[in-house]
Amino acid sequence: MSIEQTPPNPSAKPRVALVFGGRSSEHAISVTTAGSVLRAIDREKYDVLPIGITHEGRWALVGDDPARMAITDGRLPDVAQVAEAVDGQVVLPVSPDSREVVWSEPGAAPKALGEVDVVFPLLHGPWGEDGTLQGLLELSGVPYVGNGVLSSAVGMDKEFTKRILASHGLGVGSYTIVRPREWESEAGRAAVRERVGQLGLPLFVKPCRAGSSIGITKVKDLAELDAAIEEARRHDPKLIIEAGVSGREIECGVLEFEDGPRASVPAEVLVGGDYEFYDFEAKYIDSSEVRIPAELAGAELAEIRRQAVAAFEALGCEGLARVDFFLLDDGSWMINEVNTMPGFTPISAYPKMWEASGLSYPELIDRLLQAALRRSTGLR
Repeated sequence: MSIEQTPPNPSAKPRVALVFGGRSSEHAISVTTAGSVLRAIDREKYDVLPIGITHEGRWALVGDDPARMAITDGRLPDVAQVAEAVDGQVVLPVSPDSREVVWSEPGAAPKALGEVDVVFPLLHGPWGEDGTLQGLLELSGVPYVGNGVLSSAVGMDKEFTKRILASHGLGVGSYTIVRPREWESEAGRAAVRERVGQLGLPLFVKPCRAGSSIGITKVKDLAELDAAIEEARRHDPKLIIEAGVSGREIECGVLEFEDGPRASVPAEVLVGGDYEFYDFEAKYIDSSEVRIPAELAGAELAEIRRQAVAAFEALGCEGLARVDFFLLDDGSWMINEVNTMPGFTPISAYPKMWEASGLSYPELIDRLLQAALRRSTGLR
């Protein structure tokens, strides 16, 4: 089959494929993140090819229009709404011999869209942030921004995040895991309820492999447990149930520099209004306040930065991560989770923390892209 060729790009600028959307419940946040990056990326330095993945998994060409990719009046954006064509799909390179991206449409010759120098994977949640897309890019030999296959997979699965952090002497809270088959039998349900009863109240029921606080329920009465588990299972058959803690919620960004990872100025999440915790609506719809920098004593600031970098290295992270902590009432630190592709929306803490640390949003994107272009794929 012949491939229709496009004229070669005379520009020497690196070509960046922004890949976003995806099949997870965090689809809309990924689209919003991509719109923010599109708006901020230096067009004098980079050519950009936006590629959206629909809820069904189709890779679509998307118009370069960040305004259509924002949350507007509480309405969430969707790749299907901003895709340039209903039929057809983008095909990434399938071997390290070529970096040619192809547009394939029913009844028409495939059209070459030109080579891509680096991919910026802006997907959140499973089927993108969890090592699956990273594995595809490794097989294709295309450089990409951020964490590799293993650290992405481990960071996505809260159970294994906690296991690895604890093995490195970093504090994690009390929890139990509910595996898919366990909740499907009466004996298994009884065992879950017994373990959960030992955690105390309140507790948080969460999908084990999801983010953006989707599917999380705060349980203050064990009579609410079954409903909370069913809600979380809508997003992931594997669950984590965590004991509630009393303390301040502090976040810290980590970015890899030439001489190693460094921690940003930290932020404190201040949940207001009627919200009991930092859930999806508090984050993205009502925009709870994030105080940057967090008000911390000198020793506290030094310790959170030390632990953030330690968590980054324990998980084998590359490029970037956001480490979420609780500063407990007794003065100790506990890591809640490590986000290997933090949000880049206009209200996201990660870029704001680095801006407060002296690195603007466009400079942050440039640093991530330049690091990816220098890094080889494969074992390293």
